[in-house]
Amino acid sequence: NRINMKKTLIGLFIAMFSYGVASAEAGLSIGVSGVAGIFGASGSEKDIGTDGTTSGADEFQSRSEYSGFTYGSIFVEGSMGPIFVGVDYVPGEIETEESSTTVGDKTTSATSTQVTNTVKVGFDAYYTAYVGIKLFEDAYIKVGTASVDVTTKESLGTGSTYGNTSLDGGMVGAGVNKSLDNGMFIRAEVNYTEFDGVKLVSDTAVNEISLDSLDGLAGKISIGKTF
Repeated sequence: NRINMKKTLIGLFIAMFSYGVASAEAGLSIGVSGVAGIFGASGSEKDIGTDGTTSGADEFQSRSEYSGFTYGSIFVEGSMGPIFVGVDYVPGEIETEESSTTVGDKTTSATSTQVTNTVKVGFDAYYTAYVGIKLFEDAYIKVGTASVDVTTKESLGTGSTYGNTSLDGGMVGAGVNKSLDNGMFIRAEVNYTEFDGVKLVSDTAVNEISLDSLDGLAGKISIGKTF
């Protein structure tokens, strides 16, 4: 599974780094990246309480959204011939735009009150562990696992709040690498990342939200140095 794959990738990275100390053919690279991408998410919210007709269609809503992001990351890699293993980390938090909706909160079988829900989501501690292979002199492909902490920042008219969670997923990518003088290099890369879904129940135990899908396509420009 993805958890075991993540441990395997990190283990390979540590092993490759250890070997690189004694091998002239191995290399250690560090660098920074600028990323621009678009992520799509679909989810739903339903009333799971016991008041009124909470299981009716008016107590369920679903929505899909797309949002663009720009952010920076840092990475470290170990390489052995055409194989490389690395970890990419995004410092700081990535925030979505604030979204607001007005819905009917059905408190009894005959009464419904209009309430406004405002939601913003923050993504923190976003990192990717990956392994790749150089196909030609400059081109490469890679695959890895991704993990991110999700912070919900909501103001719900129903009075409910949701806790925070974390998401795990998978990543595939391809790019080109151009070596410069003194061990420097630049890269252009495209990645596709897909995260697993998750369900959260409100602190009042009357609402449940489901994140059914979260995936995105991103372009990355990197600069780094190999030692």
